[in-house]
Amino acid sequence: MNAPVLPASLRDNPRPAQWIGFEAEGRVRLATGKVELGQGILTALVQIAAEELRVPPARFRTVSGETDAAPEEGFTAGSQSVEASGGAIRQVAAEVRARVLAAAALRLNCAPSALEVADGRIVQDGAPTALDYWTLADAVDLERPAEGTAALTPPEAFRYIGAALPRVDLPGKVFGGGFIHDRVPDRLLHARALHRPWPGAVLGALDEATLSRVAGGPVGLVRLGDFAAVTAETEALAGRAHEAAEARAAWSGGSPRAPVPSEPLALVGAEATERLLDIPGRATAAPAVARIAARYLRPYLAHGSIAPSVALALWEDGRLTVETHSQGVGNLRIALAQALGIGTEAIIVRHRPGAGCYGHNGADDVALDAALVARARPGRWVRAQFTRAQELSVVPFGSAMVVDLAAELDAAGRPVSWAMEVFSGTHGQRPGHNGRMNLLAAEALAGAEPTPPAPDVPDAAGFGGLRNAVALYDLPPQRIMHHLVARPRLRTSSMRGLGTHGNVFALESFIDELALRAGEDPLAYRLSLLSDPRARRVLEAVAEMSGWAGRPAGGDGVGWGIAFSRYKNRAAYLAAVVELVAEETIALRRVWCAVDAGLVINPDGAANQIEGGVIQAASWTVKEEVRVDADGSLPASWEAYPILTFPEVPEVFVRFVGSAGDPSLGLGEAAVGPTAAAIGNAVAHALGVRVREMPLTRERVAAALLG
Repeated sequence: MNAPVLPASLRDNPRPAQWIGFEAEGRVRLATGKVELGQGILTALVQIAAEELRVPPARFRTVSGETDAAPEEGFTAGSQSVEASGGAIRQVAAEVRARVLAAAALRLNCAPSALEVADGRIVQDGAPTALDYWTLADAVDLERPAEGTAALTPPEAFRYIGAALPRVDLPGKVFGGGFIHDRVPDRLLHARALHRPWPGAVLGALDEATLSRVAGGPVGLVRLGDFAAVTAETEALAGRAHEAAEARAAWSGGSPRAPVPSEPLALVGAEATERLLDIPGRATAAPAVARIAARYLRPYLAHGSIAPSVALALWEDGRLTVETHSQGVGNLRIALAQALGIGTEAIIVRHRPGAGCYGHNGADDVALDAALVARARPGRWVRAQFTRAQELSVVPFGSAMVVDLAAELDAAGRPVSWAMEVFSGTHGQRPGHNGRMNLLAAEALAGAEPTPPAPDVPDAAGFGGLRNAVALYDLPPQRIMHHLVARPRLRTSSMRGLGTHGNVFALESFIDELALRAGEDPLAYRLSLLSDPRARRVLEAVAEMSGWAGRPAGGDGVGWGIAFSRYKNRAAYLAAVVELVAEETIALRRVWCAVDAGLVINPDGAANQIEGGVIQAASWTVKEEVRVDADGSLPASWEAYPILTFPEVPEVFVRFVGSAGDPSLGLGEAAVGPTAAAIGNAVAHALGVRVREMPLTRERVAAALLG
């Protein structure tokens, strides 16, 4: 008999004690390497543990993302938290329950099958005993590795999984003190760093006395190569000192950016590593009677977090403690050790909630800023914070993309050949990716080696620039060429969905164009090319939800669009319908989403994830674009980088159509691609012309109308 296959996180952290502990006053410690980013994951993980341990969620104390107290689970990314950490926690909690019941059976001289757990207490044939998890804790070996043999609770017996329980992270955030920005340790020193305005820039001299005079108070200066940071006793003084330093900083050398007509098109023809994917497909004997090709563009995108990135660091007795809203504390710990030239055993990194981010924002970079200053000012907590301008200019961007699609069609308008080319920078330069530090200040330190071109996210992790490039439809063999640009003009890394936003926008727009060319309803055309029953289910469900069959004819400014994808072709299925008005600008009215995510742990939290994904994707698709100004500068304010405002947010309706008997599928990024494509398709339906470059601004819509 083959041994059970443990979830990856449990294989990496096999001791139940790493995950679960029984504390005083009837509390249960639940530890996880995944972190709360506003997605409600800690609530869902508590529900999973509560279900298998038979302990109410209110009894749990959660430890999350602490290198000295929680299992190492890599990045909280890729819509994998419920699948990875949730799967591990469910298995280990069931095993802990089984071990405790076995220990209780020995005490009570009965079979374990005669025992059950209720509210953490052991009951025998329905009657209470004097035993519970806490009295038996010393009799159970939680250091022995998990075996993966414990039976899981069946869906029909769920009490907590599937319930819309209140979020455990919200009280602190609502009533104050729930964010890292609120942390104020004793004797706190405030710091603000200067960062290179372009790659390789060299910083001239800065005078501490001058900065103190201009700022109006005593200011310190930490200078390490081309990295510099000002320090002050108050946040206000640090802010004034930083403004003075920025105004007096003289940068030279390196590679200043010149404006170009199109940032996405600058990727085409640039130095790149090329690879070809040949995806098997259905055979067809029908001859080609026509060929259609189209090019779709996505700009560089900024995270645009409402609150700037923050970190706290303490250097004491040769040891470093860092508090951060990084999504990968273990990888950040390794990168900090490399940058500082010390061992990882001398560093503790602890996650604290930030303003929320799906991707590689500035949390890791500002953590190194804080650590460098803390080492120069030992014995005091140092708080480093980015400015709004830095948040919009030095934080890694989501890469611009160019996607070319071409198909030969038979007489019925179905593809008989399929070719796709994707031009993109890397979508993976988080700390630790490909064994690199990937921290901004590290590149500016004296003696730092130039960073070579970054590889992309590995295929096994769901691809980067090619994420969702493989269409799920029943197509002929797909020929997909990826041009990974070696040195894009802007620093790029992971942003929600990685290449999904650009690729699904292109694929689902192209499918719509093929449907219209064939004179068929876009929904019917999709279904004619789709045999996956779960994919068909979400399309049919969203059509029923929205009243797709009764949509207007289009062409008069009111448009409806539909789109579909399965995130990473292995996570949640999602189909979306968008209703909008295209006049002077695009006004989004309503968005409907049908989702198959298998077993949904917390329906309210899951719906929040979909709603948030819809709104962010809508903002990217109609508003957001990083532009390089004539002087080479990047956005520094919301005026230069507008995002969707509250009055512009559409109504969003979400329905889950999956089965509780299916495994949970990641859904945090599932809405990104279909929302963008459905908006593009709705604009084409409203106006009768296709806009293939995002964002779909007034100027681009007008240009398309004028031909």
